[in-house]
Amino acid sequence: MEFSVIILAAGKGTRLKSELAKPLHQVAGRPLIDWVIDAATTAGCSHIMGVISPPPSDVSSHLEDRIELITQSEQKGTGHAVLCGIHTLAQLPPAQPVIILFADTPLITSQTISHLASLTAESSDLVVAGFETGNPSGYGRLKQTSDGLLEAIVEDADASDDEKQIALVNGGVMAAKAGLLCELLPQLTAANAQNELYLTDLVSLARTARYHCSFITTSQDELSGINDRAQLAQAEQHMQLRLRQAAMASGVTLLDPLSVYFSYDTQIAPDTLVEPHVFFGPGVTIGQHCHIKAFSHLEGSHLADRVTIGPFARLRPGTRLDDSVKIGNFVETKNSHFHAGAKASHLSYIGDADIGSEANIGAGTITCNYDGFNKFKTVIGNGAFIGSNTALVAPVSVGEGAVIGAGSTITEDIRDNDLALARSAQRSIRRGAEKLRAKKGK
Repeated sequence: MEFSVIILAAGKGTRLKSELAKPLHQVAGRPLIDWVIDAATTAGCSHIMGVISPPPSDVSSHLEDRIELITQSEQKGTGHAVLCGIHTLAQLPPAQPVIILFADTPLITSQTISHLASLTAESSDLVVAGFETGNPSGYGRLKQTSDGLLEAIVEDADASDDEKQIALVNGGVMAAKAGLLCELLPQLTAANAQNELYLTDLVSLARTARYHCSFITTSQDELSGINDRAQLAQAEQHMQLRLRQAAMASGVTLLDPLSVYFSYDTQIAPDTLVEPHVFFGPGVTIGQHCHIKAFSHLEGSHLADRVTIGPFARLRPGTRLDDSVKIGNFVETKNSHFHAGAKASHLSYIGDADIGSEANIGAGTITCNYDGFNKFKTVIGNGAFIGSNTALVAPVSVGEGAVIGAGSTITEDIRDNDLALARSAQRSIRRGAEKLRAKKGK
């Protein structure tokens, strides 16, 4: 089934009090509008249009070459926004469903979009998505005919006392045949206090023209728009609940689901255990039988099977951990590859490095990878042992099986199986501590 989608994305979002356009604010590490595009694409949409403010803008740059962009030069209401695309709508087959979505509804699902498209194609000319609420104040009411069809959308300010008791309200999302939109959109008038063209007025126009109008119901959360920071936070919480549920359904153990935060693209294989207070930034993939311990932060990282992380570990972008690697507490990695069985158990920074299999990185080890101008690489061979509190000044390589004594600052390459020490000689003054205390005591 062919259907199109129009996403209304020209709103300024002034209540967010942000220089960033509302559609580009993020939920679970992904811009709001990208969630809507993904839902439409997953539902099978073949043609997506986005109504935006005049370019150049952050939104137009973000969407360029991804969807068809339509400019709304002046914001004159939701009906006017769709009307701006009438020339494109006129090129579609008249019976083709068109779903009208909003860029600030990231919780809309592909199932709801698909359902709207199917009803519009098979049995209705216009379909509205609504939800039931115990507090309908402020919402437009979905008024039904005696046979259960949609008769009108009655705005809260215009509703009679009886109509205000209706718990079924308008969720904003609408579907209609392309031919209906081309016929009725030009008939919208701005005879209202806001002097705008309302999309909801299409229902009464369609009923007058004897079109078949109906509705579907879904959850309020799915249709909730985002207008301020509080609603953005609420959307984040709802999305996290979905992502946590999906992870557990796929075989991941979350000891305390409410304290674990996912990004939209987090991938975790079955039989991995995630302890409380773990944050997954974008670009994380994790294999089977891994153990992610509490208070760890991961982003842009790939973990193979049987990897152990944390607690209090930080994996930054470019981290790659092969099978059975161990990254312990207060270890930070960036742009580094740990081969199978390598370990850095505590208190280390490993950046721009290649760590050989079964190598052991002692506590306090630092790869000095940045000289203030450029980044340099550290290479550590298979089975090497790096003593505690070692500074590896890159570019430098440590051979296979080599051992570095604790407290060393390594500036030159070390050959296979060599023992390297780089410390100043220790000096001990007999009874010097007593003399020092006596001097300071005076």
